[in-house]
Amino acid sequence: MSGALTITSEHGLSPVARALITALTTELAALYPEDAGLVFSFEEHDVAPGRGVFLVAHAAGEPVGCAAVRTVGEGVGELKRMYVRPEARGRGVARAVLAAAEAQARRLGLRRLVLETGVRQGTALALYRTAGYTDIPVYGEFLGNPLSVCLAKDLT
Repeated sequence: MSGALTITSEHGLSPVARALITALTTELAALYPEDAGLVFSFEEHDVAPGRGVFLVAHAAGEPVGCAAVRTVGEGVGELKRMYVRPEARGRGVARAVLAAAEAQARRLGLRRLVLETGVRQGTALALYRTAGYTDIPVYGEFLGNPLSVCLAKDLT
């Protein structure tokens, strides 16, 4: 990977978005084989203008990562589908995508972001925690899943 990193908003059902989400889903299925059939909700309307955003990071013109923000309550958003292709990892892409997602959340008027990740995703957990996210109780559709870790960050 070489060249400048650009992060742009993209339609959540675009071929690029679908390819990145498929790669993420495949990686998670291998990491969590006991939950391989479990897919948590994420719909196109979640990232409709004014409600959310789907971001794609490109390096040298190639899509290398993504993240989505969706509004889930008054002033609260959820970070979803955060992913960086393996060949682009360790180069600051995830941190840049996370910062862009937080900036978009602020533009949407959100004051807090929550997210769910898994206990086997140590690199992701480290990224979120060094970016100011703190552990919160497991929420919503993740309740009862011992593999889930939920985090939050106040954006104000």
